Amino acid sequence: MDSTPLSSRERRVVRPYRPEDRDILRAICADTGFLGKPIDPVFEDRELFADYLTSYYTDVEPESTFVCELDGEVKGYLMGSRFPKRKKQFERVLLPRLVVRGLWRYFTRPYNAASRRYVRWIVTQARKENPYTPPDIAHFHFNIRPEARSVGATRELVDIFLQYLVENGVKQVYGQVVTYESRRGERTFERYGFKVIDQREVTKYREVYPGKIQLFTILKDLTLNSKLYGADLHDKLEA
Repeated sequence: MDSTPLSSRERRVVRPYRPEDRDILRAICADTGFLGKPIDPVFEDRELFADYLTSYYTDVEPESTFVCELDGEVKGYLMGSRFPKRKKQFERVLLPRLVVRGLWRYFTRPYNAASRRYVRWIVTQARKENPYTPPDIAHFHFNIRPEARSVGATRELVDIFLQYLVENGVKQVYGQVVTYESRRGERTFERYGFKVIDQREVTKYREVYPGKIQLFTILKDLTLNSKLYGADLHDKLEA
């Protein structure tokens, strides 16, 4: 648990998603979309970006989304799904619409050069650079604004979601995590009870970030460990 008393640090609350959170979660998605920073230097169409990454979770399966508040302001989220087939059905309808919107903007009200590169990457490289994902297993992803990021915030968000999965009979869950510079690695994921099942280099940020970026698919068996951190790490955490 966090060792700092509440009286001397910000009050953090993790709670279920509410409909009034939708706009701020979309903003957080765009504000953290480029390696934890705003997506704008890479892709200027924040609405399309947020539609693709958040619409299913807020509009179809909101019960599997949780938000992190700091001093009463929403600063982060975890979006997940227990129903992968339902999500795929939603995407069969959503994706063609997003493609039409993106192509219309690409040709008739032109994106800037960076955005056009991003669209070309989606068309030509995205599928090849996306690592394998298990077809019928629950999944999640999360984003937190820089001022609210901490080990404690991450742990609380993920642990509450994992407990929610266990309570609903889910036995496995996967996530996709971007790694760059010296951040994270296969051994790190293993310490947290996740197994790396695939990884690919991602080139979509090559024009604006010089280092190597990889995308990992990581899988956790909740029947073995339903917490983010094992007992050996629990006492070492800091907020």
